[in-house]
Amino acid sequence: MTGHPDDRVPEGRRKYADGMSWQLDAFQRSLGGLSPASVKAYRSDLEGFTEWAERGGVDRPEAVDRLLLRRYLAFLSTRRYAKSSIARKAASLRSYFGWCLRRGVIGADPSARLSAPTPESRLPRVLGHAELVDLLDGRAGSDPAARVRPVDRRDDAALELLYAGGLRVAELCALDVDDVDLNRQVVTVTGKGSKQRQVLVHDRCVAALGRWLREGRPAMARPTSPGAALFFNARGNRLGPRDVRRLLDRRSPVPTHPHALRHTFATHLLDGGADLRVVQELLGHSSLQTTQVYTHVSKDRLRSVYESTHPRA
Repeated sequence: MTGHPDDRVPEGRRKYADGMSWQLDAFQRSLGGLSPASVKAYRSDLEGFTEWAERGGVDRPEAVDRLLLRRYLAFLSTRRYAKSSIARKAASLRSYFGWCLRRGVIGADPSARLSAPTPESRLPRVLGHAELVDLLDGRAGSDPAARVRPVDRRDDAALELLYAGGLRVAELCALDVDDVDLNRQVVTVTGKGSKQRQVLVHDRCVAALGRWLREGRPAMARPTSPGAALFFNARGNRLGPRDVRRLLDRRSPVPTHPHALRHTFATHLLDGGADLRVVQELLGHSSLQTTQVYTHVSKDRLRSVYESTHPRA
């Protein structure tokens, strides 16, 4: 294997142009079922690797072996990348070289059994009852008399839906009007891998969605607005993840990530006695192992209650 003369590649300074040798454009097209953010992450990860490899004289996937991949992950560690970032980049490499193998581009997969650092386990943050009430009812930093504005109707509906259905932010932003059935209190959600599921929503969420559709959405629509989109931003475009983050910054009394509402939804269901497989279905997880993290959150909360209330605890 050709030596690698330069381990000083500055992150973010990309002058890579996709060539036929790596076939990154074709690989990217094969990721059609993933979200735009996931596709962008895969592409960025692979461009980082191919640029690094080409500086060492490796310019095609057939020339990559397992040792080179291990050296690349070690290089990332020296650059103080987080373990979670390295693990994600390793997953991108495994996906890419698996695709190359299936396409017959390579005869053996150099990424098979490629190990990466295990990210530190971080339990998801769950909103307390007071925080949740403040966020959904707008008691913090919001004048109730002003919440008849179209943007307030939108914010109310979006936040209620994130919590009522445990939606991912990308799922919320991708919703169309036709996905919402207020009479049946059901929303059809398209999740990862283009998998569809139906989530139930409660009465308050239905009421908030109804007010948005009747009063808020027509007022925020523009001639150039996408007619199918459920939610619009201030410019009349489809609501995006950054718009949702800004929405939360306005409404939450403490810094809150949009995903916290999904975590809170799952934990509250389990605390209320819901079966783990039911929660898995509602969240759209393909694996029960992904859902099991919420059992740890729930147990921690139960222990806290037990220790603070039991006379001999």
